Amino acid sequence: MLQPVSVGLKFGFLIILYLFLLWVASSALFDLRRGFGRRGDAAPPAPPPDATGMHAAADPLMDLDGDFEPRLVVAKATGHEAGVAYDLSEGATLGRGDVEIQLDDPFASSQHARITRQGRTLVIEDLGSTNGTYLNEDPLTGPQPLHDEDRIRIGDCEFVYRK
Repeated sequence: MLQPVSVGLKFGFLIILYLFLLWVASSALFDLRRGFGRRGDAAPPAPPPDATGMHAAADPLMDLDGDFEPRLVVAKATGHEAGVAYDLSEGATLGRGDVEIQLDDPFASSQHARITRQGRTLVIEDLGSTNGTYLNEDPLTGPQPLHDEDRIRIGDCEFVYRK
């Protein structure tokens, strides 16, 4: 009498276990297809038309410095007033240590990210930080060119790049 009940409980447990594993796998696949963020987020914005190259073909070869004033504007950052703009014409390093733009954030490394100038294009790269650098809410995996209105996030600090 006890044997059929025991077998039934074993099969019931296996069914519940497989349903749970199916739910975990479908949830993981959904997250991988959707990308980073929360469920229900809108599709990511389309990249700028010149996002495929480091330098636009229409850039003039002469007068590289004519009215080129790149700056990093504080959107929100502890210890910084929102709207303050930092000049990036020579590039800058961001972090908690001895850098050009100091961040008062526990999630920032001492030398977290670097913005360098390559002609009329500025390139951002993560310097091996523990918590990563995000460009338009996507984690940086290598050097990336900056485009007007790009958003840079390091920990809880957010900046907007403006040409």
